[in-house]
Amino acid sequence: MTSREILEEILISLKHIKGVEESAVVTRDGLLVSSTVSRTINADTFVAMAATMFGAGEIASIELGKGATSRIIVESRTTKLIATGAGHKVLLVVMTRPDAGLGMILLEMKKASDKIKEVL
Repeated sequence: MTSREILEEILISLKHIKGVEESAVVTRDGLLVSSTVSRTINADTFVAMAATMFGAGEIASIELGKGATSRIIVESRTTKLIATGAGHKVLLVVMTRPDAGLGMILLEMKKASDKIKEVL
């Protein structure tokens, strides 16, 4: 199985978690590596904004002397967007329904990010 196929398998498994709508692996500078993003969303914009958001949170956390950022969560009326590190080069990004419970999602994202680190 190739790295790309393994990443796709990881992302598809995340979409089976209740409340998860989209998932992607993105470089820290906002380039799409792999995704399950539907055609109703512009994948390039989705991942670029997620990487920018994570980067801004990381800078803020470091400037405030609070250390490295482990994840960023943005909640709106219609969605939750979660970005977490998956190694030094990439991020794992998930978009959920607004009513999604975060406990299971965050746990599964941690497992998925560990697998991504092994693959990349």
